[in-house]
Amino acid sequence: MADLSFNNQSKYPTWVIKIGGSLLGAPELAKWLAVIVQHSHGKVIIVPGGSIFADAVREAQIRSGIEDVDAHHLALKAMDQFGLLMAAMNKALITVDSESAIAAGALQKRPMVWLPSDMLMAEQTIPNNWDTTSDSLSAWLANQLGAEHLILVKSASLTSYQSNHVMVEQLMNDALVDGGLVDFMAGKLYQTWVMHKGDAGLFNTRFEVKTLEKHGLLVHSNTH
Repeated sequence: MADLSFNNQSKYPTWVIKIGGSLLGAPELAKWLAVIVQHSHGKVIIVPGGSIFADAVREAQIRSGIEDVDAHHLALKAMDQFGLLMAAMNKALITVDSESAIAAGALQKRPMVWLPSDMLMAEQTIPNNWDTTSDSLSAWLANQLGAEHLILVKSASLTSYQSNHVMVEQLMNDALVDGGLVDFMAGKLYQTWVMHKGDAGLFNTRFEVKTLEKHGLLVHSNTH
């Protein structure tokens, strides 16, 4: 059965799923990868967090005193490493590092993990600081691809939010998303959602919008 949740006219993935680095070592990570492999049909692309690799960059910056711009470049490589690790965990995933590679993966209906460093190393529109991490970079990619949905998968509990709608500024205050996300969301047409690491099973049969609407936390911005 065709999945009507996907825009089949797009040559790029229409769902961008950022998997937080905090999932490393949790059984939920393998479940997310398995679901994406089974049901993405080339319409879902994973954005990796930085995980322990980004933590190592932070520590290295403290010890070496390198500038933020250099640490930012190393942090992009940290995301690459977590992406490569996820591809190693599930061999059906392919890694992509350019828009042409993403388009080819979508055409071939392959499940993809984005390695961001090649596309972002010289990108002048992205601030080189620790406020701009994988949350913001996944939003940047969603805009570049003309995606319909951006999902941020988090380990932290979401039960404290009384509604299924939340302002991004509140998530920033709660340290659930990075400080740069609000700027990347400004004026964009895609919807941004936060889901818990334990929610992979909700997509056991297919990726569809009604699952997001029922179980996801829809993120709004004053400028969105």
